[in-house]
Amino acid sequence: MSNTTRTAVGSDELAVLKLLALDGARRGEVKVSCANLADRLDASSQTASRRLQSLDEGGLVDRDLVSDGQWVQVTADGERLLESEYEDYRRIFEESNDLSLTGTVTGGMGEGRHYISLPGYKRQFAEKLGYEPFPGTLNVSLSAQSRRERAAMEALDGVPIDSWEDDERTYGSATCYPSALEADSGTYEPVHVIVPDRTHHDEDQLELIAPDRLRDELGLDDGDDVVVHVEGE
Repeated sequence: MSNTTRTAVGSDELAVLKLLALDGARRGEVKVSCANLADRLDASSQTASRRLQSLDEGGLVDRDLVSDGQWVQVTADGERLLESEYEDYRRIFEESNDLSLTGTVTGGMGEGRHYISLPGYKRQFAEKLGYEPFPGTLNVSLSAQSRRERAAMEALDGVPIDSWEDDERTYGSATCYPSALEADSGTYEPVHVIVPDRTHHDEDQLELIAPDRLRDELGLDDGDDVVVHVEGE
């Protein structure tokens, strides 16, 4: 989830979002009364109404106002925010900082080869990762469970790749997370999950870079199951 969504609301609004989810608004619409919500928050009805409005304006809930209250449902962005909070707490109470994400190999859009080979990125990869990546990325489509767990990756210490520019345009920044890739044929490392600030991929996919072509090193084809072990610091 982007930092923009995370910072769109404060801790007070997040508490309301949690209450709504506990009442079932993550699964469907629930009837909400500002007076009832205010009692649970130990706040005024006006305060409860403002917090609901902030969640609505932040795209975290959908609301349908009626004469005796409002019907509210948590949106996909709201659910991602809750999942991110859940993963933060899970990391607090679990000992391991490592994150294992499962998925299947899938074809990419062909853009990785171009961007990985650009000089501004290649220089930083060599300096910060210790290698120049194979010109291309391996795409992994995450399982449903790993899509929910992916948010925990943001809490890990990644390697920042700075934005840069040439005579034609500015190229965006990214973060690389040290990882190992496990397949039926074995395990390969070093691998890095690269997360551009701007990407065409949905949150259900990972892009991996490595010194070698991972498909050749591990004998991978589209549809093969893999596990990406993202290493915590």
